[in-house]
Amino acid sequence: MRQPARMCAVWLAVLALVAPGYAAGPPDAPAAASGDEMVELSKKLANPVSELWSIAFQQNNFRVSTLPGQDDEWNSNLNFQPVLPVALTSRWNLITRPVVTVLNSVPHPVLGPGGVETERTTAFGDTVWMEMFSPSPAVAGQWLLGIGPTFIFPTAASDYTGQGKWQVGPAAIVGYLDKKWILGGFVQNWTSFGGDGDRADTNQMNLQPIASWFFPDGWSVGYSGNVLANWEESGDEVWTVPVGIAVSKMLRFGRLPVKLQVAGQYMPIHPDNFGQEWNLQFSVVPVLPKMIKGTLFE
Repeated sequence: MRQPARMCAVWLAVLALVAPGYAAGPPDAPAAASGDEMVELSKKLANPVSELWSIAFQQNNFRVSTLPGQDDEWNSNLNFQPVLPVALTSRWNLITRPVVTVLNSVPHPVLGPGGVETERTTAFGDTVWMEMFSPSPAVAGQWLLGIGPTFIFPTAASDYTGQGKWQVGPAAIVGYLDKKWILGGFVQNWTSFGGDGDRADTNQMNLQPIASWFFPDGWSVGYSGNVLANWEESGDEVWTVPVGIAVSKMLRFGRLPVKLQVAGQYMPIHPDNFGQEWNLQFSVVPVLPKMIKGTLFE
């Protein structure tokens, strides 16, 4: 448990630095009360194409398989995930969603005196950047639609904590938001086009099913997990398929609305070598005041 405990300590330290700046509440911070307003905020945070600005601190603690005959290890990472939508016109929004891997603690094989062994490296990871064009509710109603490009930048500080490749591909969202539930899917696929020539080419997919049920006072329960596919592999090494559940609650600290979430995932299908077996995930998602208001081109 040493590695997850260390990552959680870093996670709490980051929050300790960030939280005081928001706790007093900026003058235009959204004020959220209990009851219906908390439910509405919970729905907007679950909606990938809402107009709400937010930042997420997400701590993942994966248990992964290693080499045949060796014990499983922890792969822990801390992600910083802002969501920054801007209204281009009254009918179209542009949503910027970077995912910065602040710390990635990765077990990996190395050649030692006794043969191949498993060691660990902890460092900054790669960065995902997505730009998505989405029709506003005035056009799409309760449907959640979006499409745009997604990128992976090789920002990792170590060969073991990133893929060393510039990558690009499509991203799309399709879903439906009801008064009490949300259902949809968010898919991204990246293919390498540059980077370290000594590193393997990449072609990979990340599919996030979206399914949540909303309860009074800002509670929600839903599916948790990302379906992964590595198209460069074959057979049993291609897919990681999780089964998971997430429980979240909207709270208010002063004037600052915050979503707290705990999730667990079990992966019945995963690669044999260094594949994810299960994950315990913690998320803290403060709501931000919208920095760019109105429309840009109308």
